[in-house]
Amino acid sequence: MPKVDVYNMKGEVVGEINLSDDIFGAKINEATMHAAVVNQLANRRQGTQSAKTVSEVRGGGRKPWRQKGTGRARHGSIRNVQWKGGGVAIAPKPRDYSYSIPKKMKRVALKSALSSKVLDNNIIVLDELVLPEIKTKEFVKVLNNLKVDGSALVVLPEVDEKVVKSARNIPDIKTSVVNTLNTYDILKHSKFIITKDAVARVEEVYA
Repeated sequence: MPKVDVYNMKGEVVGEINLSDDIFGAKINEATMHAAVVNQLANRRQGTQSAKTVSEVRGGGRKPWRQKGTGRARHGSIRNVQWKGGGVAIAPKPRDYSYSIPKKMKRVALKSALSSKVLDNNIIVLDELVLPEIKTKEFVKVLNNLKVDGSALVVLPEVDEKVVKSARNIPDIKTSVVNTLNTYDILKHSKFIITKDAVARVEEVYA
């Protein structure tokens, strides 16, 4: 059972917490994490790219020059793909890139991502994260106390407007709640900051 220190907002160790073996000490499955990340990125794609095919390009209604006798290659239309301003041979069209993967696979990937953060000592458990007001400077102070100088995902048990709004202008810092956790966000950020209440909630939801 993984055991990690619990910090306060001043960066002081105030205790320890035992994490669930099933969630934070699971066997890391890299293939499943990769599949989950690719799936999430595919589902985020807008799929709005579009180019015109030969039949959609304007103009080109007549043959540009006669078939023989000019010394030039024969052409039937200036809309053909070899012409500047012509159509695209296999033109991209708006499409839906999203697809689904099994829920069990998503859960295995999430547990693997959480376990990798514990294994690499990149998890920080806070006893609480409470700000008196919406102020980015106060949130930066907390990060400095915790010696977080890179990207970080901050996980809360539920939406806290003061924390969310204080953090949203800080580059590479993202806030999340337990029920919106995903493998991509966990792996993308170097540090995983979570409150004790959120840990209990994660162990309850993803058990």
